[in-house]
Order: sequence, then C-alpha cells, then structure tokens
Amino acid sequence: MSVTKDDETYPRKILQYMEGFLISKTLFAACELGVFDHLETAERPLSAAEVAQGLGSSEDGTQRLLSACAGLELLTVQQCNNQAVYSNTGLSSRFLTQTGPQSLYHSIQYNSKTIYLCWHYLTDAVREGQNQYEKAFGISSKDLFEALYRSDEEMLKFMHLMNSIWNICSKDVVTAFDLTPFKIIYDLGGDFFKDELPEADLYILARILHDWNDERSSELLAKVYRSCSPGGGVLLVEALLHEDGSGPLTAQLYSLNMLVQTEGRERKASEYACLLTAAGFTNIQVQRTGKIYDAILARK
Repeated sequence: MSVTKDDETYPRKILQYMEGFLISKTLFAACELGVFDHLETAERPLSAAEVAQGLGSSEDGTQRLLSACAGLELLTVQQCNNQAVYSNTGLSSRFLTQTGPQSLYHSIQYNSKTIYLCWHYLTDAVREGQNQYEKAFGISSKDLFEALYRSDEEMLKFMHLMNSIWNICSKDVVTAFDLTPFKIIYDLGGDFFKDELPEADLYILARILHDWNDERSSELLAKVYRSCSPGGGVLLVEALLHEDGSGPLTAQLYSLNMLVQTEGRERKASEYACLLTAAGFTNIQVQRTGKIYDAILARK
C-alpha cells in the first residue's frame, strides 16, 4: 500500500483505529437502549425529545446518540418543523431490531457485555498466553464451557450469539459443497467431549475447533472419525486465515478474541488439513465463501 505525503503528516488511519471503540460502544448503547426497536414501531420519524420520552432517557444524551448513529449511517435524519427527526435505515431495520429478519441484536449484546469486557485485558492475554475470564468475571476458566455457561442467562446469551451469526452465514457454508450424498447429518452440540456421538454420514463442526488447542481439536476429530460411517465425512465451518498470514483482518481479530476468551485460535486451511489428516480423514477440500466463515469438507 502506497503512503501519500498527507498520510505521513496526518495519521488519519491511526486516529480511526485509536477511536474505533467509540463506534462499537455507540452501536452497543443504541441497541441496549432500544433506539432501533423504538423507531421501527413508530409510525413516522421521531425527534430526539420523542425518542428520549419513549426510552426514558435524557433528551440531551439521546440527541447526541441519535446524531452519532446518523453519522454512522445507521439512522436517516431529516428536518421537520425546524427540528431533526430520525428513522431507521433499511440496514438497521433488518439487522439491528430485535424483530428484524436477520437480527444481530443478541450478537451485539454479547459483544457488548461479555467480549468487550474480556478485551479490556487483551494486553494481559498476550503477555500470559491465556484467556482472561477470571479477571473479567471473577470465575475460573479451567473448564471453558463452565465459564461460558456460568449462568442460565449467560448460556442463553451465548446461544443467541451463535444463532444470530449463523442466520446470516449458514447459507454460504452449507451450499459450499454438494452434501446430498450424506443422508444422516449430525450437527455437533452439547458436551461433545463427554457425550457419545451417534453414527452419521456427515458431522458438522461449526465454529467449534477454533475454541480449542491442537491437542483437544485432535481428540475431538479422532472421536468423530471413529463414529463416522465408512465413506462419510466432516464439514468444518471456520474463519480461515490466509496461508501467507496477510489476513483476512476479521479472522486475525477473531484469533485475538479466541486468545482472550478460549483455549483456541483461528487457523489456516493447511493447519486444519493437518489436524484432519492426523485423525484419519482424506480428500480434504476447502471453499472460501468471501464472507466471515469458510468451509472445509473431508472424507473417511
């Protein structure tokens, strides 16, 4: 990437990165307060005073939040009787309201109330090489899922997160390969290390292996291989890193998130291929979707 003279004298990109958390927290607060839901049910664009009254928030704070959301192109703003009135954009109606057809509301809540708190300790995570659940929430993280499911409320939030992301990514990964030859398909869930796996033609491991180190991932894949019908296979759904380490940025950031939250990491396709081969799988195929998650199919 070329660097212009203006880039050298005015660090625009660095300033954007430095203040990037302001954007995240603006989005988090607007969702938590119910801004997008309230505007969605309104019959017309609303002023800041009307939104504040509906949400039980301060008029001044609400006006600033609405203005910032308009600047982020999450709301539209227009003048009516010499005052600004706001309404949802199509993007916000679809993804940011709780009733939207592909709502990310619960994912945003989990990012705000769980992941964001863990990232406060990113420096410690890098220094120590381990997740930061104990510092963030005061609970032991020796058993990863005991930490993730530390209460019914937290378990429900985590499941909502998984479902909301799956709603916008599932079509790309499940259509990446022709899966019609597989008659019995098992989507791994529950305590898959302790529970016995039923025999199936295809096992789907969606965003599972990135939670675990190589040793635990190998243990799980070997278990899947033993249960898999002859000629069957396994479908991995993961955010793949480029082989040369150049990206994608989303997967690189997700790998840091795995550090602060789990025992695992994001991997290259070749690294997953090594794990699959060691477990006994062959004929490994990789399909990149161009979205967050990619697909790997291997056969027994």
